[in-house]
Amino acid sequence: MSTEFANKVALVTGGASGIGEAVVRELAAGGAKVVIADFNLEAAEALAKEVGSASAFKVDVADAAQVEAMVAFAVDTYGALHLAVNNAGIGGPNLPTADYPLDQWKRVVDVDMNSVLYSMKYEIPAMLAAGGGSIVNMASILGTHGWAGSSAYVSSKHAVVGMTKTAAIEYAPRGVRINAVGPGFIETPLIHSEMTDEARAGLIGLHPAGRLGRPEEVSALTCFLLSDRASFITGSYHLVDGGFSAR
Repeated sequence: MSTEFANKVALVTGGASGIGEAVVRELAAGGAKVVIADFNLEAAEALAKEVGSASAFKVDVADAAQVEAMVAFAVDTYGALHLAVNNAGIGGPNLPTADYPLDQWKRVVDVDMNSVLYSMKYEIPAMLAAGGGSIVNMASILGTHGWAGSSAYVSSKHAVVGMTKTAAIEYAPRGVRINAVGPGFIETPLIHSEMTDEARAGLIGLHPAGRLGRPEEVSALTCFLLSDRASFITGSYHLVDGGFSAR
């Protein structure tokens, strides 16, 4: 059994399914105490019970007050905060930019961009109080690429990369490392529930690896970046995309 994250307290938003779930499992297997923060409290509680060294917290990451309470819960429950993965996100409607509904634009930006700011705003002071830490912000391959019909999502993920680089510069001297991960299209419940077989095949064709990624493959890089093995890596944006971005 790994002890890489022994005596560490971790927080994962969107931690009850998909990539977030894979990260929770890997952190817990490495010895961390994990707060599984998710809008779906029932799923978060079930996962917490399964992995053992975890607690569930219901949060709407678009609400700054709830995010502040989430970080406070982690510190109050386990005594500190050392690691965080800001993973929660939504896709939004598939519409051209001029037709994008403003209420949907606001919701996507709130969840995918503003929540990362809110999370870092409260996570970083907690980590400084603990003597340092590491944050991974979940961006996307669309943090540097465009995608027709997804202006809100693409804009938000570009912003996440920029926020990551800026915050990393600010807090590296104080012992907090901050990086971003850019997954390609990953086999998650969302892919299976919202895509036809034809659309899924089209996505696969965009990845030279000839398949979609697995949540565990994103988790492997994420947890490496959180670990002390990545102690000289900060302010970086790392792809897990099966060659998508090399095309």
